[in-house]
Parts: sequence; structure tokens; C-alpha cells
Amino acid sequence: MSGAYAPLLMLFGLSVVNAIGMMVASHVLNPRRPTPEKEMPYESGMTPIGDTRVRFSVKFYMVAISFIVFDLETIYLVPWAVEMRRLGWGPFLAMVLFVAVLAVGLWYEWKKGGLEWD
Repeated sequence: MSGAYAPLLMLFGLSVVNAIGMMVASHVLNPRRPTPEKEMPYESGMTPIGDTRVRFSVKFYMVAISFIVFDLETIYLVPWAVEMRRLGWGPFLAMVLFVAVLAVGLWYEWKKGGLEWD
């Protein structure tokens, strides 16, 4: 039984050694030389104005989370759509339920004003 896990343990050990080696190599080969220009926050070539820790509206985060949710929906829908005819009615009804739950969530967010950028 333990012989079956030996390649997995070797891969894990090699990954850990590789990660540590890369971190050590980056510190040895590229020493830090701070300058005022390097320490300044990057603002697309413009001089930064004000504090960099600006509060964002909750609506910004709602739209961002919605974007992620609907990207994940696409990740599930595309492979299912490719094999839809071969899979049959069970997975079709499961996907209808999945899309319906997401549609109800989108409707709720729309009614609560989460998509408005006032």
C-alpha cells in the first residue's frame, strides 16, 4: 500500500524543493535596491493623488461577484452544451434547475439595486 503513494510523495517533495529553490534564487540573483521611484505606487504613469486606500461602494463588489458567478456558469454550461444530446434528460433538467437558481439570484440582485451605478 505504501509503495503506491511513493511517486506522489516524491512529486510533493520535488515541488516543495522547487518552490524553496525558486524563492532562494530570486533573493540571491535579484537583490533589493530601493529607490524613491521604485517605492512609489504605480498609477498608469501618473503622479498618485490622495490616499491609495480608497473605499469602494458595496455595489462594486456585488457586480464583481456577479461577474465571477456568471463566469463559473459558463464553465459549467459549455461542456454540458457540447455533450447535451448524448447525456439525456437527467442532466438537462439539472442544468435547467442550475440556470433557474442563477436567474432567481440575478433577478434578486437587480431588484435590490445591486446593478445600478448611481
